[in-house]
Amino acid sequence: MKTNFFYSILLMISFSLMSFTCSDDDDGNNSDNSQEISQIETNVESGTWIITSYIDSGDNETSDFNGYIFTFEANGTLNATNGSTTYNGSWSVTSSSSNDDSNDSDIDFNISFSVPDDHDFDDLNDDWDIISHTSNIINLRDVSGGDGSIDTLVFSKN
Repeated sequence: MKTNFFYSILLMISFSLMSFTCSDDDDGNNSDNSQEISQIETNVESGTWIITSYIDSGDNETSDFNGYIFTFEANGTLNATNGSTTYNGSWSVTSSSSNDDSNDSDIDFNISFSVPDDHDFDDLNDDWDIISHTSNIINLRDVSGGDGSIDTLVFSKN
């Protein structure tokens, strides 16, 4: 009888210790993205950029942005101009709080233009997942929460 009582106490202590050693952030992805975010910001702030590919749910709509030059300012402002028309917006690079199991980056490239909902530039307004980046190219992707369609956006240094 004492043996069963002893094992019960030992089992309770084990469970108690396990609860103290486990944490809510044990998702296997505890990396600090701050250095990578800083590098991306430095890259996009240097020079001007153009959209070399924009696929909206399988439709190639790159031509909607032909002739536009994009400037990502250090203060978070974003300008797109084709010489006669300029659109202003904002941009940022942030660490995503996504807990999905995909192989996507945990870093978001956020774009917001102040345009009407039916405007071409409204299609760019999103928190894009960064798929890859170099000093000359940024590959972005967004999966629609509504129908699961995939949009891709590629900026290339001008």
